[in-house]
Amino acid sequence: MRVAIGSDHAGFALKGELCTLLDELRVEYRDFGTFSADPVDYPDFIAPVARAVARGEYELGIALGGSGTGEAIVANKVRGIRCVEAADPVTARLGREHNDANVLSMGSRIVGTEVARACVREFLAAQFAGGRHVARVAKIAHVEAEEARH
Repeated sequence: MRVAIGSDHAGFALKGELCTLLDELRVEYRDFGTFSADPVDYPDFIAPVARAVARGEYELGIALGGSGTGEAIVANKVRGIRCVEAADPVTARLGREHNDANVLSMGSRIVGTEVARACVREFLAAQFAGGRHVARVAKIAHVEAEEARH
């Protein structure tokens, strides 16, 4: 599995902790930045993560910021991305299982390191459940395609 990870300045320290986790799990990843705690605009770092996942260069993405909300919004603007914002491991897992989420967004001001690590573990381990959820994910893709035409 290959993972794309990125953050703004508020998520920078948490990103470091999660890169350590990815190393421990022996998950291949690319850090898209930011590379310091100096203030930056999160779209500059989250959009490249989402685009890399959408292109199929990485199976999953992780987007980090202060709240995780803006990061999720940016990621979900990229066609083919289904980003779940999670502050607990159950939401992270269900995002994968029920929505075939391919990007996880979290806020460093919302979750601590241990909760974030648990969210990432669940997100990476979960698989899309298929079944009744297939039609729902297809409807999401249909909405996305319709919006792209307008």
